[in-house]
Amino acid sequence: MIPITRLSPDLADPNLKRDAWSLAPAVGEGGAERLIERRGSLFRLHLIEAPGEETPCVVLPLDRLFEIRAAAALRLWRGLMGRPLGRDPAALPATRRERLVLALRALDARLEKASYRDIAEALFGAGRLPERGWKTYDLRDRTVRLARLGHAMMHGGYRRLLLYPFRGRT
Repeated sequence: MIPITRLSPDLADPNLKRDAWSLAPAVGEGGAERLIERRGSLFRLHLIEAPGEETPCVVLPLDRLFEIRAAAALRLWRGLMGRPLGRDPAALPATRRERLVLALRALDARLEKASYRDIAEALFGAGRLPERGWKTYDLRDRTVRLARLGHAMMHGGYRRLLLYPFRGRT
């Protein structure tokens, strides 16, 4: 959520054209909340004071979420200026998504009473597993950790996904 208000005219850049920073059209509106789309991304805005014909201004409280709010405001500005947005700070990285998928697959297998070795074969391929020394092999430990992560997610840990990337900042 990006809080927006209007900038005092004496602080605004007189050379900035109105169409460059227009917050219209809105994809969705409800009271002070507005949802706009720029360059394929949705931005959630909270209009403290509607900018009208004046330059919109982003409000950035100096709190624990400052970095995330600043990154969101920068992405909005880039979208309004027609520039590439850059990485979405709220998007799960591909490696994290892949790990979560493996954890859920390991959980499914454990719930079906599969052994860790069978799970590792299914997840990583039978060719990567040694004939001997399975108990000390690194893929065994990784498989066990994935199964534990899957169990933790099943028992309420999935809620942590809703807090990404805010976990530990609130």
